Amino acid sequence: MPRNKMNLKHLILAFALFSIGCQQKEPNESQQNHLEPLTNTPPVTDITDDRDLIDDEPKLRQFKFVYGGAISELQPGALVSIWLPVAADTHEQEVLDREINVPGEYVIDEEAKFGNRILHFKATANKDGEVPFEVTYNISRREAIREQGEALSEGETKLFKQATSFVPVDKELSTDVLGDTNLADDPLTAGRQIYDAINQRMQYDKPEGKAWGRGDSVWACGNGFGNCTDFHSLFISVCREQNIAARFEIGFPIPSKIGAGEVSGYHCWAKFEAGNQWVPVDISEADKDPTLTDYYYGNLTANRVTFTTGRDLKLTPEQEAGPVNFLVYPYAEVEGKVHTTFRKGFQYEDVQ
Repeated sequence: MPRNKMNLKHLILAFALFSIGCQQKEPNESQQNHLEPLTNTPPVTDITDDRDLIDDEPKLRQFKFVYGGAISELQPGALVSIWLPVAADTHEQEVLDREINVPGEYVIDEEAKFGNRILHFKATANKDGEVPFEVTYNISRREAIREQGEALSEGETKLFKQATSFVPVDKELSTDVLGDTNLADDPLTAGRQIYDAINQRMQYDKPEGKAWGRGDSVWACGNGFGNCTDFHSLFISVCREQNIAARFEIGFPIPSKIGAGEVSGYHCWAKFEAGNQWVPVDISEADKDPTLTDYYYGNLTANRVTFTTGRDLKLTPEQEAGPVNFLVYPYAEVEGKVHTTFRKGFQYEDVQ
């Protein structure tokens, strides 16, 4: 082959390889899962991708979760009645093992309305004015994807159209949130319209001294900011006003990076009914990272653990101080009055 033709061929090949290399972009940090309000997490392998995101099979993750801490700031010797939420099997998770360490005898029972599992015990505060507790779980969690949705159980449609104290269905919040939008007849399309409207109206913000975090739909609608409970309470209210069943789920976020560390607080999300299936949404996470807006409509990462469902809970045995707004942190009563102070000790560790 003539030398000039050989050189031309090499130049073309080199240019092609260079072009391919330019297309291999580094991952965008803003596209990583934002369920990471945690510390002491080793920078090892990241199991979350953007799910171009969605493969045919959901991603799986196995980890230990320690639900630990102590009811604190008690009078030494005070008798305390304590209720802890208990993680159980769901459509997306399996509890492989569980170890319970609490002072004294305990009982685990199921509350009647939503089927949540609840651990109850009574104990006397130690000399430091604390009652410690620790429940260690081995959890297998599966990514929730729309194509493999959870089927509704009998009676759920009626149950999850009902109002609760902070999630009313008679305040015409739909008018404020949806404006002139005409909802589609198809519930999956209508759900997306509500999802987008909530995302546009709300901003994830937790300023000190404001009443965010209660999951008060009316307050959230009027103020336009809050945390995950506020986002999803407003979403649920609007869905129910539109005769679409919707439910509240709460648990804890697990960082996307494989490793071990502390978990600083809870996280919640919602599901709504479409075609006799529950469709998950996580609007507050979509607000934090707009590149994942499409993903979080119908999908949830495996980086979480579910503890309870529903609002206005009547515990078992029944508490004296009235319905519990939602249950994710320990609930305690002293002489029939709510005691809210506790020390957190939530942790996770991946099982590889």
